[in-house]
Amino acid sequence: MLKFQDKLVVITGSGTGIGKAIAIKFAENGANIVILGRRKEPLEEAAKELQPIIDKAKSGAFVKIFPGVDVSDEAGVSQMFEDLKKAHGTVDILVNNAGVSGPVTCFTNSPMNDFKSTVGIHLTGTFWTSAQAIKSMKSGCRIITISTFFTEERPFEQRPYRFRSPYTASQGAKNRLAEAMSWEITDKGIVSIATNPGPVHSDRIYKTVYPKAAAEFMRVSGFENITPEEVETVNNDILPLLGEDENTVKNGIRQATSKLAKTKSITSELEIQKLDNTITSLLTKIQQIAEKIQNNTSKMIADEQFLSQQQVAETVLMLCDENISKILNGKVIPGDRVFYPVKPHIACSIPDTKPDYNSKVILFVVDATEESDVSRVEHLAQNIESNGGKTVILISKTSIKQAEERLAKFHSHVMDITSQENMKRMLNTATEKIGPINAVIYVTGKLPQVPKITELSRQQWDGLVDKFINTPALVLQQVLNRFVPGGAKNPPLFKEKEGNIIIIGPDMPSGSKVTGRDRAKVEVFRGALRPFVTTVNQELSDVLKSKIRIHLILPGSVDGTESDNSKILNAVNFFKSGKAITNSEVIYYPDETRS
Repeated sequence: MLKFQDKLVVITGSGTGIGKAIAIKFAENGANIVILGRRKEPLEEAAKELQPIIDKAKSGAFVKIFPGVDVSDEAGVSQMFEDLKKAHGTVDILVNNAGVSGPVTCFTNSPMNDFKSTVGIHLTGTFWTSAQAIKSMKSGCRIITISTFFTEERPFEQRPYRFRSPYTASQGAKNRLAEAMSWEITDKGIVSIATNPGPVHSDRIYKTVYPKAAAEFMRVSGFENITPEEVETVNNDILPLLGEDENTVKNGIRQATSKLAKTKSITSELEIQKLDNTITSLLTKIQQIAEKIQNNTSKMIADEQFLSQQQVAETVLMLCDENISKILNGKVIPGDRVFYPVKPHIACSIPDTKPDYNSKVILFVVDATEESDVSRVEHLAQNIESNGGKTVILISKTSIKQAEERLAKFHSHVMDITSQENMKRMLNTATEKIGPINAVIYVTGKLPQVPKITELSRQQWDGLVDKFINTPALVLQQVLNRFVPGGAKNPPLFKEKEGNIIIIGPDMPSGSKVTGRDRAKVEVFRGALRPFVTTVNQELSDVLKSKIRIHLILPGSVDGTESDNSKILNAVNFFKSGKAITNSEVIYYPDETRS
């Protein structure tokens, strides 16, 4: 028998690219293949390509396609697994491969709908597809999740991936989700492994990610005589021209020139020709930078070679081997092929700092889960006010009732913090009535009691993703817009601007009997915030040249020690003092003692 004879393998995002390469390898080894994706045509083409491979293997296997299935779509995914269970019984292997590049731009300029969509496909898609597959799995079945090398490299390092904040947030969480699932499904005998293959030869990298990253560098500063906003508009028109023949490029540039000339009310033939030359130079510059990014990345690999899609497929098949998968259960494999130089973004030790809040306005945004979250806010706000500061507290309407009652002694409001318009309005109102906001402290609250992540309803899961990823991102973006009005579309406005944003939480669980399963659940969401904060800070400091910083405080410790609010206050004092701005450390574990 062939190695995967009679096994049913479901591969998401499998109409093209890596997903199709994985499907081919499984077909060569006798498996029944289920491929799915949003577009019907690539799936039909892939099925045609797979059938001769199956015939050659003489396995008698089949290919089934599920077109129009977006992994983030609750109903579509659920129905697909119901159909598979009824028709074929057990799903033996699930490969979570579906993904998108997402917006490739500074976080300040990233539309929140695109941010949420990227998280929805990469993270929620992986969660929901896995949760539904588990219902059709038995002992010996496997879940393989393909993630990225741009998230966490080692326990106390983060690797920023500028212009890719929603991507890094969802990928960081996805790695931790694969680990958390292994704790929850081990009693069923099901294995969960993630693999970070590193850079892979693909159209997504060469035609989308690298060119868009290069284009974003051009937008940030503007190019010659066109503004950042005009560069963004032009980029949308000319990026598809990369790799096309000379006539197509010339005609495309001519159309982009005509469009921009009308916007700028330019009618002179001489000025139009100058504009045409500028846009031609812009496209050339983008191509040069994209090639430089690719070259620089390859230099960080020992053999200077990106993997082929077939090599990634071989890796997945290896991880599905019965013996190897048992050994690697719960791991993220491999560590990485890219030796990426990183600064020490994480620290535990924080210098004692004298508080300085005289006449400063500190805004709290609070989504309290437990009374201890409320006590933390009280402790921080009281100390800030006793040292001359002014506080405003915005309480999420999803917070526990005690938050409104106990924080009423401060200048507080209960509101829907998930609304961009609400947040924008409240930030403007606070500035007008109390004064310029100097710092924002976002308290996420603790992770609610969750027996098993893999058994959550979709509504419960979406609520957690909103609480710990989407809503913090939304609030942070509105705060950055408040700190630098107009900066999203005119990036040079960020230069030398100051401001502090501090995210606190979620806490590591405390107690004498904290299990690995308990810690793994919280790490899913801490795993999203770490690379997200690191990425946005790199954009703020290295790209936008601002003095605005976002810091992440992760209370609690791996040994279950209760968090010390006085240490959190000391961290807030340190960040607010301005002394942390020259440090690369933007993530702090105040209760940990490791160095």
